[in-house]
Amino acid sequence: MLMPLVQTLRAGCAGMSLLTFGAIAQQPLPPEPAEARPAAELAAELRQLKQELAEQRAMLQQLRAELGAQRQGAGAVAQAPSTQWLEPLPAEQARQRPVQRPLAAATLEGLRGAGGAGAASGAMQSQPQPPLQVPGQGPAAPQAPGPQAPAAPAVGQAPARDSRPPEVAPLFEAPGVLTQRGHYVLEPSFQFGYSSSNRVALVGYTIIPALLIGLVDVREVKRNTFTAAISGRYGLTNRTELELRVPYVYRSDSTVSRELFTGTAVERVFETRGKAIGDIELSLRHQLNDGGADKAYYIAGLRVKTRTGRDPFEVVTDCTQRCVGENATGTGLPLDLPTGSGFYGIQPSLTWLFPSDPAIFFGSISYLHNVKRSNVMRMVLNGEVEPLGEVKPGGVIGFNFGIGLALNDKASLSLGYDHSSMGRTRQNGVNVPGSVRTQLGTLLMGFSYRLNEKRTVNVTVGAGLTQDTPDVSLSVRLPLAF
Repeated sequence: MLMPLVQTLRAGCAGMSLLTFGAIAQQPLPPEPAEARPAAELAAELRQLKQELAEQRAMLQQLRAELGAQRQGAGAVAQAPSTQWLEPLPAEQARQRPVQRPLAAATLEGLRGAGGAGAASGAMQSQPQPPLQVPGQGPAAPQAPGPQAPAAPAVGQAPARDSRPPEVAPLFEAPGVLTQRGHYVLEPSFQFGYSSSNRVALVGYTIIPALLIGLVDVREVKRNTFTAAISGRYGLTNRTELELRVPYVYRSDSTVSRELFTGTAVERVFETRGKAIGDIELSLRHQLNDGGADKAYYIAGLRVKTRTGRDPFEVVTDCTQRCVGENATGTGLPLDLPTGSGFYGIQPSLTWLFPSDPAIFFGSISYLHNVKRSNVMRMVLNGEVEPLGEVKPGGVIGFNFGIGLALNDKASLSLGYDHSSMGRTRQNGVNVPGSVRTQLGTLLMGFSYRLNEKRTVNVTVGAGLTQDTPDVSLSVRLPLAF
């Protein structure tokens, strides 16, 4: 743009000179006097023409100097593109707001990439520039500090992504979302279970398949179990948490028996109860990976179960000398119900959560290993004991799966299935008579509602699908985050 301007100015100056000389040449010559013009007058006119030419030459040099200065200024702008040039403001706006000083290139280079988090990351902070004084005005009044804008993420850096698994309405004992580092959660809970079973015992011999000679013993057992527990979870890291669970158990069993073909139709009812602290549990969970959209989260867990509850072998059993097997005396039922299993247990597990908008699929697999006991004694009537020797319960293989759906930003619903397969119990290396592998299957439905950021209520209902599973179970949890 500058070169055409220079050429235009040069052409204009040359044109002015030509026009000047043309106008002088076209002026009519004065009538020639009768006498010849003196030489002094001609010399004066020549000097005047030379002076006009000198003035035009000086004007051309001034124009060339101004064009050169503008060319140098344009080159400086191209070399420093980061310098901010302020557009001139109208006079009215200039009186109301002070002119801002443009930041230097070195200062801008230090501020690039710092964003709004420069103070937290130790990067250079931009210092406020003193306002320039507008020509013709007094010094600018200092501005009152206003509220600071919220810190923005650093330029060129993606915002931090939450690596924690998404929350779902819990169906099973192990939670899916781990506690954050340095935080803890107290979770009071209440659980109710009811089960009933019928047993028909045939004692005798058959002449033909349709005719029985002997005794028919019919028993109906109804069990009610109430468990109140308090659990505490603490986040060791953002991926690891520790949990302690202390339960208190109340149980009541009612057994209705009736012997047929004995000449009497009287039903006998045997009732027993028990209440005490249950088996305290200690669990450790660790998140193995960073999941995300269409990528599963994996959580490994390890649970240790103690035998702090009332031992099944410590309660008095309704028998005189022998409770199981041949020559058994009495009903063999406990007079007081135990509240614990009587065995230490170790249970490793692996839980997975797979988010697939709008649903979340989840499940887990586990194995409970019961530690065997030696020199076991069972309490019977009259303060006597029955030696049992070495007892080892069978292991429990468990798996479950389900799906969670968010109804809105506060409520969620979950559906799932839980299954456990219990092995046979062995006594002195031999399977206990009547002990078989037991299958427990439960269909679960859970509902969760978030009261506020730190309070949530969870309700779970279960229905037993196998004969040995409780008919119905109901649990309510209220986790409190701190």
